[in-house]
Amino acid sequence: MPVRPFIAYEDRRLHSKADEVPQITETIRMIWDDMVETMDAMPGVGLAAPQIGITLRLAVVDASDKRGQAVRMANPEVLHASIQMRKHDEASPNLPGVFAAIERPRAATVKFLNEAGEIEERDFVGLWATSVQHQIDHLNGKLYVDHLSPLRRKMLVQKSKKATR
Repeated sequence: MPVRPFIAYEDRRLHSKADEVPQITETIRMIWDDMVETMDAMPGVGLAAPQIGITLRLAVVDASDKRGQAVRMANPEVLHASIQMRKHDEASPNLPGVFAAIERPRAATVKFLNEAGEIEERDFVGLWATSVQHQIDHLNGKLYVDHLSPLRRKMLVQKSKKATR
């Protein structure tokens, strides 16, 4: 299970909608394993396949206090979101060295294909909900900076470029 490299912010795969996963195969399970390993090495609480250059609707999330609780999702979609909002500092390894406070629904019910290839609906709250929504954004070609004003986004992208030189 290798740790995969992250693609750069400018890569078009980060800004394009990822492809549906028709079924759960051994290859999909191996990609999930690599994604969990990569997420844990960051360290982070979630990872979407496009972040490592794989244009499939795959995500992993683990916002537990101790590792080993990762939820593996294919084709996740939010069915319901709470009206109560929660603000949290978000970042991305695809845009290193910067972060921004993003407001998202505090809770979300998400439907996805699980490891067994079955459709599952699960409620996520707090940091789990924030991370799941962040990953679904990635699968739709959107990054957390896309929630900001164009000027603020431009400033963070430039700051990240400067920090990685």
